[in-house]
Amino acid sequence: MDIKAEIAVRTEQIETVIRAYLPKEEGLQKTVISAMNYSVLAGGKRLRPMLMQETYRMFGGRSKVVEPFMAAIEMIHTYSLVHDDLPAMDNDEYRRGKKTTHAQFGEAMGILAGDGLLNYAFETAGKAFDTEPGNARIGKAFQVLAKKSGIHGMLGGQCVDVEAEGRPVTEEMLQFIYRLKTGALLESSMQIGAILAGATGSEQRQVEQAAAELGLAFQIQDDILDVTSTTEILGKPTGSDEKNHKTTYVTLWGIEKAKEEVERLSRHSVELISTLVVKNEFLTSLMLELIQREK
Repeated sequence: MDIKAEIAVRTEQIETVIRAYLPKEEGLQKTVISAMNYSVLAGGKRLRPMLMQETYRMFGGRSKVVEPFMAAIEMIHTYSLVHDDLPAMDNDEYRRGKKTTHAQFGEAMGILAGDGLLNYAFETAGKAFDTEPGNARIGKAFQVLAKKSGIHGMLGGQCVDVEAEGRPVTEEMLQFIYRLKTGALLESSMQIGAILAGATGSEQRQVEQAAAELGLAFQIQDDILDVTSTTEILGKPTGSDEKNHKTTYVTLWGIEKAKEEVERLSRHSVELISTLVVKNEFLTSLMLELIQREK
């Protein structure tokens, strides 16, 4: 399997799905809608909707009911990046090789664009009920989406991360931040795919654990790239962690040990998926590809 070619094909398909759910740029509030769409269409790996779709397929899902959730998870991920780039947070002017939303539209509109994407994500996910009104799994998937993006998920991890800047951080606290800030949306993606396809409770829990370990490996790899990569390759400024006085796996343990941890976590994550009765060769190949990425 040419994994890069397969990823490219699926990314293009996912782009079509996402574009179909973006709001029309019209009305007196057109500026914020334009800023929202600019943010979503600025590029990206579309990792979360891809993991969701492939987990859904692995458990036998064939309906379009998953598509509103695919668009919604990408909107939530994008809103988190828009707010993360703000002057009050990381104060970054470039992401994915383009101006960040606040740099392009102004700080106030950057804040509102993030708010708009979060709200519109749930409006979008709610459209799954129009596809299959009697499907009780949609409600469960909706709950997971809400919890994993909120104070007990991504937002909670972001809050602890902000408070930890410039302070000594233990490995335990760093794992807490990473598992919520990065891992929670990956867990949400794969869990929702499993839920909508009718996976059993034990299968859902195994998928959640695999996604949690994948998320931790993914974030540690991000730490490594922030030190070893270049702005041209990464598509955003490098050295951001040092600039913001952030403790990372690299600052705690050094690059070599961080690389070893990425390898250990990612391999175990794939093993958890591989031991399921159902199989998806592309999904496991994708998971391994993610932690070998250069950007």
